[in-house]
Amino acid sequence: MNMQTIDPRFARPADIFGHLELLMTQLDAPPTERTAKLKAASTAKKARKLVEEATEVALDAVADNPEGLIAESVDLLYHLAILWHDRGIAPAQVRAEMARRMAVLGIAEKLPKKGPAKKLLKHKAPSGTPCALYRKGDRIGPVSLSTAFG
Repeated sequence: MNMQTIDPRFARPADIFGHLELLMTQLDAPPTERTAKLKAASTAKKARKLVEEATEVALDAVADNPEGLIAESVDLLYHLAILWHDRGIAPAQVRAEMARRMAVLGIAEKLPKKGPAKKLLKHKAPSGTPCALYRKGDRIGPVSLSTAFG
């Protein structure tokens, strides 16, 4: 794949939430048949697509394929926005959670499992949810989405 050079003004890191917010508004009236079809799909299908794209991002990273990594990262963000839209999550909510973690940890990283910051950033998935099942350690690798969502 040959990636075109993009004007850096349109690729600033601070713009990523702006791009996601624009995409989310476009999902209210999808501009393409492909997006309309995906939007109409089940949540489980949307989640599977997200996992598929995350896997492709990881594979391109391991294969040292920067062009593929960039392209698949865009696909991953697209599918993440589709899933957020499906679940009624706004990019501003994710931005707020990142800011909360920055305020406590100094970086918007994964929540700590131990220490004083854990109590400040308390977040617990209800038992029985796919994340709770995964975090229990009863499996290596992700929980099967068809099993998790019935």
